[in-house]
Amino acid sequence: MAEDPNTPVEIPMPEALRQQLAAFRRKLWRAKIAEAVLAGIFGLLFSFLLVFALDRIWQTPGLLRLAILIGGTSLAAVFAPLWLHRWVWKHRRENQLARLIARRFPGLGDRLLGVVELQGQIEGADTLSPRLRAAAMERVAEEAAQRKLDTALPASRHGRWTLAVVAGLLAGTAAFMFAPKAGMSSLKRWLMPLSSSPRYTFTALENVPPVLIVPQGEAFSLNVRLAADSEWQPAEGLARYGRQDAVNAALEEGGYRFEFPAQTENGVVRLEIGDARHSIEVRPTLRPAISRVFADVTYPDYLQLPGHQVDLGSGVLSAVQGSKVAVSAESTRDLASANYGPLRIEGVPSGSAAPMSVDGTKALTPALEVAEQGFTLPISWTDVLGLAGQEGFEVRVDSLPDEAPGIYIQGLARQHVMLAEETVDFEVLSEDDFGIRRIGLEWSGEFTRATDEVPAKGELKLIDGGPSHNRLAGPAAFSPATFKITPQKLTLRAWSEDYLPGRPRSYSEPVTLFILTHDEHAQMLKTQFDRAISELEDLARKERGLFEENQRLEKLDPEALQAEENRKRLENQQDGERQQGERMEELTEKMQKLFKDSARNGSIDKETLKKMADAMQSMKELSEKDIPEVEEKLGEAQDQKSTSEKAKEDVEKAVEKQEDVLKKMQEAIEKANDANERFEASTFVNRLKKAASDEQGVGSAIWETYERTAAAFTSELDPADAGKLQDTIRQQLNTTSDIRWIQEDLGHFYSRTNKESYRKILDAMIESKIELDLEELRRLLEVNQGFLAREKAEFWATKLKEWAQLLEGEQKQDGGGGEGGDAPPPKDEDFEFMLRVMKMIQQEQDIRARTRSLETLRRSFEPADPAKP
Repeated sequence: MAEDPNTPVEIPMPEALRQQLAAFRRKLWRAKIAEAVLAGIFGLLFSFLLVFALDRIWQTPGLLRLAILIGGTSLAAVFAPLWLHRWVWKHRRENQLARLIARRFPGLGDRLLGVVELQGQIEGADTLSPRLRAAAMERVAEEAAQRKLDTALPASRHGRWTLAVVAGLLAGTAAFMFAPKAGMSSLKRWLMPLSSSPRYTFTALENVPPVLIVPQGEAFSLNVRLAADSEWQPAEGLARYGRQDAVNAALEEGGYRFEFPAQTENGVVRLEIGDARHSIEVRPTLRPAISRVFADVTYPDYLQLPGHQVDLGSGVLSAVQGSKVAVSAESTRDLASANYGPLRIEGVPSGSAAPMSVDGTKALTPALEVAEQGFTLPISWTDVLGLAGQEGFEVRVDSLPDEAPGIYIQGLARQHVMLAEETVDFEVLSEDDFGIRRIGLEWSGEFTRATDEVPAKGELKLIDGGPSHNRLAGPAAFSPATFKITPQKLTLRAWSEDYLPGRPRSYSEPVTLFILTHDEHAQMLKTQFDRAISELEDLARKERGLFEENQRLEKLDPEALQAEENRKRLENQQDGERQQGERMEELTEKMQKLFKDSARNGSIDKETLKKMADAMQSMKELSEKDIPEVEEKLGEAQDQKSTSEKAKEDVEKAVEKQEDVLKKMQEAIEKANDANERFEASTFVNRLKKAASDEQGVGSAIWETYERTAAAFTSELDPADAGKLQDTIRQQLNTTSDIRWIQEDLGHFYSRTNKESYRKILDAMIESKIELDLEELRRLLEVNQGFLAREKAEFWATKLKEWAQLLEGEQKQDGGGGEGGDAPPPKDEDFEFMLRVMKMIQQEQDIRARTRSLETLRRSFEPADPAKP
């Protein structure tokens, strides 16, 4: 059946041409897909190698590594899809392929494009002959078959990309082969660009700080060390502070030391060693300083003192031995660490350095014990910034021994003479460095003559102290009678105790108290009275010389008297009178004390005391009135305002008054001599009594040891008994000598006074041949004939007492005033009344003084703590 001309006819492309175009498309796609894949691979390889290369130069920043990674992956993730879209997606149809072929073969390409269009036309047979379209398409297919369409393919770069990829693989493989650590480090940093993974360098440094704190204004150094696994060890490194000149450092002992000058501003040090590159921020900062140093001192337990804190601004601390010292330092900045030591003892290091406990700005050492020798404590510290403090800071701890307390007696002479019933008042003072426990008195006696009595010995507590009492003082009243101490030589000392265990008492300088009997006291007063009379006579002689010079001046003419030379003579005379008045005043005070002491001694009769009082009154008037009047007139005679006649008149009055002064002085001397004569007479009684007492003591001492030493030779005696015997012999020698002087003094006294009673005693002593018999007594003692010696000693003691009683009776008769005698004159009654009042006052004073002494004794028995028994 014939074809319908109106039916659409589709002429397919010739199969050969279709296959040829399909082959062309396959080749195109294969090439472009290969290029896209290779480009993606190359991009990844290149970005890795770029990171690897940059890491060899510097610390590639994370953002740059991220950009490189994005750039490398973009070839595969972005470029490859676009590339495939262009060459694959856009060249999948025949018309797209025909246009691509047309670039190389324009004619053929246009005809191929026409074939593609003809293939797609659907028309009726009456408008376009199907045969003609098929023929045309066959014609183009034949022409295409004669051509090699492969030459129309775009230039292929997959070979280059392959080479590039191979090169990249080789480079990457080489990197991993020759530098596996660097390769792995770069791979990690490439895959994770924003991580903090450090880059690998062939030169590896240990612990390079990102920030370096250095002392402000001081040269500093930067020390860096190569890591143990560093593959490259450059012989030299370079560092640069800001824009300053670079600093080089050679490799020494595995590290580099860069020295920089002092800096005050913040900066950056760029460090270049091999392929290692580091930037270090430098912050100049003031060193930490010690703002305060103090010590907590704990005393030894025995001192019972609380601990205390001492400011060590001076850097020196003194502490008692046995104390414990903890040194604390405060810094201007928080501390990271602090150390003390090694201790230096006398400059020699001992032990090793040790850490201190740190709390913020404070550092504290442990408690260090202070031994016999002090020590020096060096302290070093480092703050939280790593800065060390200034070197050479140290604290010196001086060791102080707990010294014994000092103890003193004040207000009392080192030697004092007194009666047993008298009381001495003084003050006891003790000072110690670390507390006084108590202070007191101690006394020990010694007899200066042989006796069977036991020497006094005792002590009493005065005041209790305490651990905090570094000074202890208090009054003391000591009366021998209170403690039943008989006349003897007494050594008195104050003592003090502190808190050091086992330490003996500290003692003051001794005070020697000579406790006298009334007879010995009277004899001492007689000696003092003799010296006072000698001083009074010396004053009279000097006054006589001044009087004679004043008489010479009186004879001068009035005009000559006012000459400069004579005016100078008057001035010297006035100065001499002033000195006379001062000496007379001093002598009067001595006489007043002598009178009071004499009134206290009951063995001196009232007539002697009255004559002493008269002499003392005359001396008082001389010092207070008479001599000053002479001095005043001599001063008026020198007045330049006075006329010559007035000056002459003043000198005449001075001479007249001085003549009265001489008379009164002579009267005072006569009164004093009268008193002294009676005094001397009374001393014979006392001296005889004392000699009798000494002989009695010799007899008692012999009898005390007689049972042990009887009939024994001196060489056979026990050393103690032999020593006592020698003391008794010395006492006998002294007594014999005293009696010899008494006998001689009696002879002189009788020759001056012609008193019959004293001649009788003198004759009795001469007739008794007492001196020879006492020498015989001494010989008996030397051969230890105790019984005979005791009999002789008792005999002469009795004889001496008899003579003393005879003289004492004669003195009472000479004194008069007995009940049967005449009534005493009014003046004597007044003096006797005054004397009685004075003695009553003295007795009252003695009672009060002994009461104070008893109160001191009572307090010594009281416990320091009233709660304790």
